[in-house]
Amino acid sequence: MTSAALDPGEAVGPVRRWVVLSVLTASVALYAMTVTIASVALPKMQGSLSATQDQIAWVVTFNIVATAVATPPSGWLAGRFGRRNVMLVAVTLFTIASFLCGVATSLEELVAYRVMQGLCGAPLVPLAQAATLDTFPQRQHQMALSIFGMGVVIGPIIAPTLGGYLSEEYSWRWVFFMLVPCGLATLFGIFAVLDDEKRTGGGARLDWTGFIALSLAIACLQLMLDRGQRADWFESPEIVIELAISLSAFYVFLTHTFTAEKPFLSPRIFLDRNFSIGMLLVLMFGMLNFTPMVLFPGMLQTLRGFPDSLIGLLLATRGGGTLIGFTLMLWAGRFDPRLILGIGLSLQAVSGYWLSTLSIDVSVTEISAASMVQGLGVGFCWVPLTMIAFATLNPSFRNDASAVFHLLRNMGSSIHISVSVALVVYSAKANYAILAEAVTPFAKRLDFASVMGPYGFETALQVAGVGREMGRQALMIGYVNAFTFYTLTAVVCLPLLLLVRFKRQQPG
Repeated sequence: MTSAALDPGEAVGPVRRWVVLSVLTASVALYAMTVTIASVALPKMQGSLSATQDQIAWVVTFNIVATAVATPPSGWLAGRFGRRNVMLVAVTLFTIASFLCGVATSLEELVAYRVMQGLCGAPLVPLAQAATLDTFPQRQHQMALSIFGMGVVIGPIIAPTLGGYLSEEYSWRWVFFMLVPCGLATLFGIFAVLDDEKRTGGGARLDWTGFIALSLAIACLQLMLDRGQRADWFESPEIVIELAISLSAFYVFLTHTFTAEKPFLSPRIFLDRNFSIGMLLVLMFGMLNFTPMVLFPGMLQTLRGFPDSLIGLLLATRGGGTLIGFTLMLWAGRFDPRLILGIGLSLQAVSGYWLSTLSIDVSVTEISAASMVQGLGVGFCWVPLTMIAFATLNPSFRNDASAVFHLLRNMGSSIHISVSVALVVYSAKANYAILAEAVTPFAKRLDFASVMGPYGFETALQVAGVGREMGRQALMIGYVNAFTFYTLTAVVCLPLLLLVRFKRQQPG
């Protein structure tokens, strides 16, 4: 048997490899823009649509959870209809959904169109990643994944910068209109470059029982997390019902997966040790990926009054750090992936701790530096995490494995964002109550002018000013608690690296 038969990447010409990789990278950049471009405009959307802080976060979380729900069928769709056809339809519908987001007139409409955007964009990343692995021979996988990962970087650099400018100068709607020409260009590239490869699914049917059970479990879990703080958690029958449905659906999914002849996701892929451990790591990595992008805009505009254009630039520094990380990975690939992944997770823990020590007078320099460190950690994590997960996996499982990989990454992101936002809201309320007990006209420590400054209790206007300042301080404590939670999440990941058994491929 020839090496080309063993490794499909050997049969692809060198020039074609790079052309295909450039198109696949552009498709990933298109998807990566959707989260960051919406994050920078969240404060403007909140005011325009009369939403609360936890409600406006649905614009991000429901998009991510829709992506998570629609990611697992990507392997089946590719086997049944072909990667090229699936990606063409996905990009077309994604572009339409982006335009509809821009013309939405209510929060409910915007969230619905963002769900559509997530459902349509879901197949892009796993199918592009699987196509990259098939286009390049195994000896070049690390290099190809490093360049492929640039798509994840380009989006977070371009989207916040242009999105912040468009949101400030025109309207938040233009951050979605900007995606339309990008979608059309990507559509043309996929049509012109990718081959209509042979289908592998034949007459296979989708396991609807497994798919519906998994989708229901994820959707109810996310709805519970998003609604929990507002509905007073388990004091509300709604939250209890959503948790019960989620657990029941997940139980049905697991039992069906291990008993069905042809389940929705084959459990055989988890027999690979490195892949199973890699899935735990990618779940934790997903928790660290987008949370700062959602927390920063509200914190910087509400507490510091930064304009959208400046917030966009600050978010772009994270992408700059990620770009540096991916570039260094071209050289650092010679080292043990566990070491590089450990460095990446440690950098994210450092950035989280740095952010948790900031005061309400945080400066542009501090935010940009912490964001760049966090982005550098992301750049160091992505390639070794992918290499660990896929290094020993049978190539025939790549479509399904890529779907599970990105499903868990998106689930981690949506869950962590929801919990972090709930923590901010809860901490702000709790600390406001604590401050209200201490800041009263009867507190002797406040009798000194040097303590009160311009504030006081003599007039209604001064009392209102005291209340606003207590609200700002309480909200900042909420953000500090959220970044502390982020730090602990990064630290918890590190011991998992000890379970990985990675054997470097020998030269030749």
